[in-house]
Parts: sequence; structure tokens; C-alpha cells
Amino acid sequence: MGCPREDTATQPPGTRSPTVGRATIGAMIDFALTDENRLVQQTARAFAEAEILPYIREWDARGEVHREVFDKMAELGFLGAPIPERYGGAGMDYISFALLCEELERADTAFRVVQSVHVALNSLALLQWGTEEQRQRWLVPQARGEKLATFALTEPGVGTDAANLATTARRDGSGYRLNGQKIWISLADLADHFLVFATVDRSKGWRGICAFVLERGMKGLSTGTIHGKMGIRAGNTGLINLDDVFVPEENRIGEEGEGFLVAMSAIDQGRYTVAAGAVGLAQACLDASVKYARERRTFGQEIGRHQLVKEMIARMVAGIEAGRLLVWRAGWLKNHGRRSTRETSLAKWYATEHAVQCALDAIQIHGAYGYSNEYPVERYLRNAKAAVIYEGTSQLHTLIAADYALGYREDRPLRCEPWPAEGFEGRGV
Repeated sequence: MGCPREDTATQPPGTRSPTVGRATIGAMIDFALTDENRLVQQTARAFAEAEILPYIREWDARGEVHREVFDKMAELGFLGAPIPERYGGAGMDYISFALLCEELERADTAFRVVQSVHVALNSLALLQWGTEEQRQRWLVPQARGEKLATFALTEPGVGTDAANLATTARRDGSGYRLNGQKIWISLADLADHFLVFATVDRSKGWRGICAFVLERGMKGLSTGTIHGKMGIRAGNTGLINLDDVFVPEENRIGEEGEGFLVAMSAIDQGRYTVAAGAVGLAQACLDASVKYARERRTFGQEIGRHQLVKEMIARMVAGIEAGRLLVWRAGWLKNHGRRSTRETSLAKWYATEHAVQCALDAIQIHGAYGYSNEYPVERYLRNAKAAVIYEGTSQLHTLIAADYALGYREDRPLRCEPWPAEGFEGRGV
């Protein structure tokens, strides 16, 4: 059945109302980073500067994926960042988790994607919806970095319309037979564990969807890599084929028919990492642009002295600050175990759109050099564009924001609510 946890006694029914969280948020948020937050930020930045930035231009140009970098991330606790220590994780709060994602994407998107897929979409879903046995079996080795995990919802004919899955799960004795295909799956050719979604009854729509953990090596499961991507070339993206794969019932996450809720809960976490990473990418655009604007001279002065260059720089600064605050607001709610679908969606929408604009402006500031991989800004644009498509298109997030404002959408209680960050259990808000 899943969900039981040690802190339930400190969280009586009703304490997770999203309304309560939003009503008190203005008075409760502290914008000062803790010593732990700063340490995570500094550690992640030092890691990126040593292990990614010296090599990323070549990796991107060749489309090379370096699994050994993920192993080094695991050594620092990054692959279990917000997972409680008792499950092998680092026990970070969600602000630290955001700072980690920001610093990784400041170097390159491919390495933030690992946080999104392995940690947010898979591991945090197991934490929220899994049974204790499932957490011990899959979550613990994932949080320790011993196993790599991914999330498989998207199909060749199904993206935003996630309730209309074609992949099927047919009952077969003590388990299920899965048939179908998943596509645009990050880490598809590298992952050991797959959180896969399939329908037991298409006539039931989203209520017929189930979630399952599959393991590499299961008969009938095969994967492949997608080549020719516009961006994120240092990361693996691929497809998963399911040919009558037998999955034991104990591999089902949540109850039968709860798979869509599992997926949407996971996507709330994934969008948070994407938003935080987009802030980092925008920051990288600003850093590169400021450096170039102080070095490049035209008409007898630094181009940073020209007013229209200043305008582009100023737009970057304002949007980065706004995006970071939207991310931190969602992180505050997550720290306290509050639902944050609205806040996370807004942060993802704003930050990713701003990252694309920052990359366009950064190329403009660099002029012809911005069109060449001699400078990193063209890579920033290619990487930024993906994030306004995956984890919900910008058009979808526009509708989500409007539906909340109009009262057409509201968050309803879940059987398995999100966990608060370690150390925040039972805190009054």
C-alpha cells in the first residue's frame, strides 16, 4: 500500500492545507542562506569547476556521455541530495537542493538532468509513495549512488496528455505483463531502475494508470539512445521498449489506479529542479555576457558602456532574481511538506522562459562570436530550449496559472502526501 513514515504522529490531518501554507508564506520565509545552504552551493560550484567546465565544450561537440562524472556526484551525496539519511541520502533541505541544481546547470544542463530524473522524478516518488520494503530495495541504493534511476512516462504519441497512455499492463497471475514504448527518456541507456507508467484499463482514463519499478535485465525490456539532439548533448536521452515484460505485483508503486497521481507528484518535484537549473543557466548567460562586455571594445570603449547592451544585462539580472525567489518560495513549501503544484509550476514557467531569453541576449551581446562554440552561449541556447518543452510546456504552465487564478483548479488531498525535508518534521507554520 505504501506511504507510512515515522513522522506521521507529528502531522495531524489538515496540517498540509495549501491555503494555510500560502496564507502564511509572506511572514515565514527567511531569505538568508544557512551555513548548510552555502556549503552545498560552494561544494557544487567547486565540483562543476573541476569536473565539468574544463571538458564540457568537447563533450558537447562530440555528444559524449561520461558516466564516471555521475559516480563522482554520488561520492559527494548529490544523487541522494534531499533523501533522508536513514534511506542513504544526504538529508538536504529543498533550498540546498535548488542551489545544487542551479550550480550544476550553470556548468551544463546534462548534469542537472541527473538530479531531475534520478532524484526528483524517481527517488522522491519512491519516498512519497513506496512501501518500506520498496524504499529499502530501490531507494536506498539509488540515494547512495549505487544504482542509477530514471522516469518513463512520455510515449511516441503521448506527451502533455499524460492520462492517455498507450502502454498497457495486463494482469498475469502474481503480476503484470507490460507492453509498449517510452521515448525521450533521460538516462534510458544508463539507468538500472525505471519508474514506468502503464494503464490497466484505458477506458478509465487517468484512473486506470499504474506505476511500476522495472529493473534492467528483465526479459523483454530493452533501451536505445536518441541521436541528433539540438542540445543537452552531454546527456543520454533515449527510448524504452517493453515487449511482454513480466513485472511482479510487489513492484507496483502505490495502489492499482494511483499511477497518475504518483506521476504528477513526481513531476512536481521534477519541475522544481528544472526551475532551479534554469536560474543557473540564466546566471551562466549573465556571467559570460558581463565578462565579454568588459573585454570587447567598440567605438573606443567597452561594449558594456553602450545603453542597449546595458538593457540586455539588466533584463538578465531582474529575471534571475525573480526566478530564484520563485524557486525558493516553492522550496520553502517543500521543506514543510506542503503541496506546491501551483508555486512550482509558476517557477518552472518563468525561469525556463527567462533562461531562453537570457541565452538569446547573450548571443546578441557576443555578436558573431556568440554563433560559434568558441564561446559557451550558443550551447546555453540549445540547452535552454528543451526546458520550455519537457516537464510541461510553457503553454501548459500558462493554463495552470490561469486555472488556479480563476478557481478552476485546486489541490486535493493525496493518500500519500509529500514528505517534509529532514529536520522540518512537525514544525509549525
